[in-house]
Amino acid sequence: MSPFLDLSAWQMAFFVLDYAIKIFAIGFVPEGRRPSSSTAWLLAILLLPFIGLPLFLLMGSPQINRRRHRIQQEANDAIDDAHKDVTDHPFEELEAEVESIIKLNRHLTGFPAVIGHNLGIHADYRKSIQAMADAIDQAQRYVYVEIYITSWDETTDPFFQALARARQRGVEVKFLFDQIGSLKYKGYRTLGKRLSEIDVDWRLMLPLQIHKARFRRPDLRNHRKLVVIDGERGFIGSLNLIKREYKTTDRYWIDYMVELTGPIVVSLQAVFAVDWYTESGEYIEMLTELEDTGETPDTNYVQLIPSGPGYSTVPNLRMFISLIHHAKSRLIICSPYFVPDESLLDAVTTACYRGVRVELYVSQRADQFMVDHAQSSYYQSLLEAGIHIYQFPKPFVLHSKFVLADPDAGRADPEETDEGIRLKSHPLAAFGSSNLDMRSFGLNYESTMLVAQGDLITEFNELAANYRAVSHELTLEEWNKRGFFRRYIDNVMRLTSALQ
Repeated sequence: MSPFLDLSAWQMAFFVLDYAIKIFAIGFVPEGRRPSSSTAWLLAILLLPFIGLPLFLLMGSPQINRRRHRIQQEANDAIDDAHKDVTDHPFEELEAEVESIIKLNRHLTGFPAVIGHNLGIHADYRKSIQAMADAIDQAQRYVYVEIYITSWDETTDPFFQALARARQRGVEVKFLFDQIGSLKYKGYRTLGKRLSEIDVDWRLMLPLQIHKARFRRPDLRNHRKLVVIDGERGFIGSLNLIKREYKTTDRYWIDYMVELTGPIVVSLQAVFAVDWYTESGEYIEMLTELEDTGETPDTNYVQLIPSGPGYSTVPNLRMFISLIHHAKSRLIICSPYFVPDESLLDAVTTACYRGVRVELYVSQRADQFMVDHAQSSYYQSLLEAGIHIYQFPKPFVLHSKFVLADPDAGRADPEETDEGIRLKSHPLAAFGSSNLDMRSFGLNYESTMLVAQGDLITEFNELAANYRAVSHELTLEEWNKRGFFRRYIDNVMRLTSALQ
């Protein structure tokens, strides 16, 4: 047989396979995906079919395996059962719009709004870690820790020493940390051994276990940051257990943790219990809600919103969008990674067009190259809509995450009605581990807390004012001076951010 015929046969085979891949992709990829995600994946497959298709098969689905999905469903049923006698919220009367947001969160996650007592926002990096260590030193029964990135270094040593002292007192300690999130940091290989040496019961979150025939999308993460002590005190926020510089020598992370007591800690423990059972197969008792009249100045009405691949309804995204639409006069968004999907981008710009003052707080330079450029690809449309972008200066990395809707209402925004003075808008806040990016909405397990009333809203507003005081406001005129190469890289990275 002629080699030319052999060559033609191979060419024909590749031609047929190439078109078969493309036809398959066109009919299969868009199913259940956002338009931007579908477009990005189709572009990758149509341009580079023999690279794009394997990547899609490896990373194209955010769905967890059947075992994790079953556990999540069982957990949701258990949470519903534990809260079956608890009303949606503790208010006697509540504005209909706010009540609808709480009901949305309850429907999607099972958690009601309850009372939480604010013991403070710990916004100093080292003092945050020390505050958690001090609380652990008071533990009498158990300590549950769930932190995305964990490293035992000179900064976090007080925390681990507190865990060691707790074990010496006979206090039960359980610890969860993300395998991939912690893998690249110093001391990871010996971290498990060191935890075992102080008698801490620990597990990896979302471990890659190919040897056990358990496959999952390799870039899924458990991004939560929670600490629960005796079911009575809890911490939630943005801080990872690692030195402030992470792997750098010249960057410094800005974070916070919120310390709470009261019934909300029961919700925090329920989230930990589900994640612990998922990774260990061991049950932790689901606590019932504590009685609390909420008659102290530190009382806040709060609601926990867990989210992640186990939730097909993206509860955090829907909650954030609801808060944005709720804003009437001022909206504050603080997120280290602001990479919105179409619905979030439309909500933010629409708020601005409605006359809301929208403030976005980001780092002058994010800690990740791809995210930094993907994020900045949205600045043009945001600035043109009238959004105020505040850039926290280098060498700091603004890693705090929170959203405030009308935080000033109640002090300077009242109006007179036939029934007397009432607020034009009910102030709301949301804070926790979730960024406002597509990864946090679809690929990361997150924990976010809605604040429907209380001094936490005021304290986060003050924190935003502190950030604003040291930040540079980016203007449209300044942004239009960026070069062609910067525009090109931004747009390429924007496309890759949609590959979910």
